[in-house]
Amino acid sequence: MRVPGIALSWALGASTLFISAALQAETRIVTSIKPVELIVRAVATEDMQTTTLVPPGSSPHNYNMKPSQRRALENADVIFWVGPEMETFLSRLLSGQDFRNRTVPLMETEQKTNSEDPHIWLDPVLAVEMAETIHGILSKLESVDDEALDRNLEQFKARVRETESAIRDRLLPVHDISLFSYHSAFSRFANHYDLKLEGVLTLNPELSPGARHIAEVQEKLRKGDHPCLLTEPQFNQQWWKTITQDLDVTFSTWDPLATDIEATANGYNNFQHSIADAILKCLPQDAQHQGNGDDGQ
Repeated sequence: MRVPGIALSWALGASTLFISAALQAETRIVTSIKPVELIVRAVATEDMQTTTLVPPGSSPHNYNMKPSQRRALENADVIFWVGPEMETFLSRLLSGQDFRNRTVPLMETEQKTNSEDPHIWLDPVLAVEMAETIHGILSKLESVDDEALDRNLEQFKARVRETESAIRDRLLPVHDISLFSYHSAFSRFANHYDLKLEGVLTLNPELSPGARHIAEVQEKLRKGDHPCLLTEPQFNQQWWKTITQDLDVTFSTWDPLATDIEATANGYNNFQHSIADAILKCLPQDAQHQGNGDDGQ
């Protein structure tokens, strides 16, 4: 059956208006880094749109935004970030008049621990606190489904508890291994799961460590039990290969920024398991060795 031209035009026009109104009504959430998006996605309802600023392979400490990302911030209903100690490139912008009323620093949820380490998303307990803060903010927006938000938060908490228990069991074989990390990001995860973190190569990932600190870490590596160095894909790996030369050190790469993790309701738990996967590669039967001629990658 043919549709008369006027009727067709009216139908198309009404459809366009409906779609436009739906897009305008959609809640737009911008997150600074992928791990924050994973937690937001677990709490947010299906009609909420989430995007992340820092792309794969970039560091949140010194990233340069594109004009399109600035526009995404301008159009956002709410902006979640860890805080100025983590995403330093956003500090001045988000503290300005245009954005401060829409910006939520999640580091505030962690004040009672009296810690200055900004990698709070790596600790499941703090991730739940972040989720609770996110839930509280989203529930204040217009036209939200409060029941769905409540349900999503409770499901996230339950999944985190299950994941935490599973990871503790998985990591039992590595509790005697001496772990070393590229920088302090790994400390949150290691402390939560009672792992044997014996050294951190650099306190500031943007700067090479001093000679004295390198010597101290090298000595710990020599004395360690099956020492394993956990490196990160965001930073130059050449210098740590140099300082571990001639040492029997195993290597594994983990990603604190969850680059390859899909942003789904279960993304955060998949992220936690991905860290456990990297640590299990430190086991002697699975490890890659720098001291035996392997390139450590």
